[in-house]
Amino acid sequence: MGLASLEELQGCATSFWLDDLSRAKISGTDAHSLPSRIATSAVVGVTTNPSIFSSAISNGSEYAQDIEQMKGSSVDDVIEKLTTDDVRAACDLLYPIYKTSKGIDGRVSIEVDPRLAHDTDATIEAGQRLWKLIDRANVMIKVPATIEGLPAITALLAQGISVNVTLIFSIKRYGQVIDAFIKGVKDCDDPSKIHSVASFFISRIDSSIDAKLKENGSPDATKLLGKAAIANAHLAYQLFENKFNSPQWSALASKGAHKQRPLWASTGVKDPSYPDTAYVVELIAPDTVNTMPQSTLDALIDHGVLRGDTITGRYQDAVEVLKGLSALNISLDDVTAELEIDGVKKFAQAWSELQNNVETALKSEQK
Repeated sequence: MGLASLEELQGCATSFWLDDLSRAKISGTDAHSLPSRIATSAVVGVTTNPSIFSSAISNGSEYAQDIEQMKGSSVDDVIEKLTTDDVRAACDLLYPIYKTSKGIDGRVSIEVDPRLAHDTDATIEAGQRLWKLIDRANVMIKVPATIEGLPAITALLAQGISVNVTLIFSIKRYGQVIDAFIKGVKDCDDPSKIHSVASFFISRIDSSIDAKLKENGSPDATKLLGKAAIANAHLAYQLFENKFNSPQWSALASKGAHKQRPLWASTGVKDPSYPDTAYVVELIAPDTVNTMPQSTLDALIDHGVLRGDTITGRYQDAVEVLKGLSALNISLDDVTAELEIDGVKKFAQAWSELQNNVETALKSEQK
């Protein structure tokens, strides 16, 4: 595909972020290193999550010296230092992009402890702590879009902290996220200083819905395979357009407020029978972000074909997909509710695995 097509991706006003981070990627010099991705692959941001950090720290020898120097510290203190050091370094690498894009891109996201997903006050406190500890203008604090997370999102934004709202699966919850964002912007003394993205998860929806369609096995069900996630995202974008073209938003924009952009997350295709770039090329539209794992980025560079804006004005097709699911008694609402619960659980499990691995490393250093 080549760099020209990646420039075309940005020309469509879709920002291109990498869903991966490790110390090896920060300091590396190969094609998969972050400096190389920024220079040659048009990467303008980075997202992380507990699973990414668990894999990086558990498998990376680059962390051994820091762990050795922190023997006697608590496991959580070690994890906090390792993860915030990496995010701070990535923020520094991306700072020139942050400056030239006037804060829109050049962002690095780090999530609050996922065990706090249902504790509003603790989430606010954790978000404030990460913001101060990392001490970089281009960091974004990730907060899960649980019911308890919504007021935390508002509170952090009101304090001038940029937020990446994560684990969004349903249109209904996305609407609540936008409302929480707008309230936070209203309450902020200087809304021009904050930026936010709303991370709408893609592939997990198809994985869940497709299993139900295959179980049904009818011709009508077969026709809908691989369509639910993209349809759901398209209707989320329609809601984004409606909410941010309202008189209410125009009044805030006149005070310097920036739109909360939809960010397409979980864009690695799980079903090998589907095109491996589907969750990129079918989700191009203005004011969006697509964060992708290394394998999807490699596939896009190797053989992805971009067709410009593939969302705007295609909402009726998405409505028909959802009608088709309803006719088969498949509830998208039930699926997305289950996925939120499962998403929080998976991140908490990844955090526990990371704790166990760091604890083991600390004990070995103390011998």
